[in-house]
Amino acid sequence: MQKKKHSPNTLIITLLITAAAILLVRHFHIKNFNIVELEVLYTSGQPRGMDYTRLLYKYHIATIVNVRCASEHREKNWHNEELTWVKNNGVTYRELPIDRSIDRKNYFPDKPTQQEFLKIMSDKANLPVLLHDDSGKKRVSILASVWLRKARGYSVEDTVQLVERIKDQPVTTVEREFIESLSE
Repeated sequence: MQKKKHSPNTLIITLLITAAAILLVRHFHIKNFNIVELEVLYTSGQPRGMDYTRLLYKYHIATIVNVRCASEHREKNWHNEELTWVKNNGVTYRELPIDRSIDRKNYFPDKPTQQEFLKIMSDKANLPVLLHDDSGKKRVSILASVWLRKARGYSVEDTVQLVERIKDQPVTTVEREFIESLSE
């Protein structure tokens, strides 16, 4: 049996289709996107490009809460893109900066940040909310835990499980202590 030879054009077309498929998947993939509560709270890494349109039309995001600190605003011009998009699409934008440093006293949201986030979440006009930072893991999961415990009455164990799902890794001892310190 003779092997069928493929023309160079077939190979080029196959490579182009594969490259287009890869770009399309990335084009419609929001980094570390998680549903905390459907139609109420979502978390993610930094959206970019068409992520914003998908968030608006698929998830009907009414408010974006960014927990990245000012020093991160200069990274890759994402901040201007986000501000322009929310302004052009009637989406509310809030910044609640939480320092991403390893210094544990700055890692967790302070009381005013917690209160402001709970205030945002309690206003139905703000829902659904997208809570994001750079990676969509540590800071957003911890701030989401504040809402879960204080506004939704989740148990420590249920909150820990959800934080671990968002972070995609076990909570640390310090994170667990923070979650335990939150009361309804």
